[in-house]
Amino acid sequence: MTVKAGIVCGKCDQLNSVENRECNFCGNSLELSADGSRNANNTKSDNHIELQDVAQDGKEDDAMEQARHLVCGECYTPVPSGHKFCGKCGSSLEHNIVRDPNYFGDLQSPGKAKLILIKGEGVDGMSYHLNSTEHLAGRSRGEIVFPDDPWLSPAHANFAYVNGTIVVRDEGSLNGIYVAIRQPTAVPPGSMFMAGEQLFRIESVSPLDQTAEDDGTYFFSSPFSAGTFRVVQILEGGGDGMIVNPQNETVTIGREDCDMNFPSDPFISGKHVKIEATEDGIVITDLNSKNGTFLKVNKEKQLAHGDYLFLGRQLLRVEITQ
Repeated sequence: MTVKAGIVCGKCDQLNSVENRECNFCGNSLELSADGSRNANNTKSDNHIELQDVAQDGKEDDAMEQARHLVCGECYTPVPSGHKFCGKCGSSLEHNIVRDPNYFGDLQSPGKAKLILIKGEGVDGMSYHLNSTEHLAGRSRGEIVFPDDPWLSPAHANFAYVNGTIVVRDEGSLNGIYVAIRQPTAVPPGSMFMAGEQLFRIESVSPLDQTAEDDGTYFFSSPFSAGTFRVVQILEGGGDGMIVNPQNETVTIGREDCDMNFPSDPFISGKHVKIEATEDGIVITDLNSKNGTFLKVNKEKQLAHGDYLFLGRQLLRVEITQ
């Protein structure tokens, strides 16, 4: 689904080209003047729509009905007639973008989801109503765009409805999608997760070869704690940082008194997350941290009401109407 520039007829709700002065479908005037008449002297370029004052002859309601289809191109808030700037985000209204109404509506339909921007680029608390079938998000492509986030791929994720549920699907992004875990979760080797500002990878460990050389000499090394996995900190650029093998098959991460400590990370709790080997495999558990532990999505994941997720540096919350 693409973004269309134009003006929607207040009578039949059909989208018309910006240069039209009358609706191609019903003939209704598309002028915003109070009397609804055509103004031959008022011509604008194809990509410019001027909002006109309406307060004459008791026709303001008709003009405001037309103006409700004019929305801010930055935050998609409806803008009253005569306003030159958006009252929500302050953007200039020189260009007015009208999206396909199936994507973002003022009222959310039952069973549909919306995303709330908690922290990131733009106005905190901004809502993205997911009222269509699929909703692409990324740095430069799709219906949900964060152009200033360099950690987002151009087409990063897709929010889609599948069998009555909302799922998030990775569109082959470089940095992936991270969803907060709500309970102990079994993960395979190679899984990646976030705690505070730190990124980690869980790796399997092969048994060490502790045999002697041909002359009977053993290689001298630091003591090694045998385990089935290890946790690797991932540094900016993709290099490995701190690497920890578990003591008693458990690795804890936090600000202090843990196996991996990050005292200068303001978003990590004292004891934040635990990774342990169990009979069911490797299990990751959030230790009631303040900011949560986020697990990287493998291809796609079903979302639930109240889920938190990261796209790049954008923290979003999922809300689903009952």
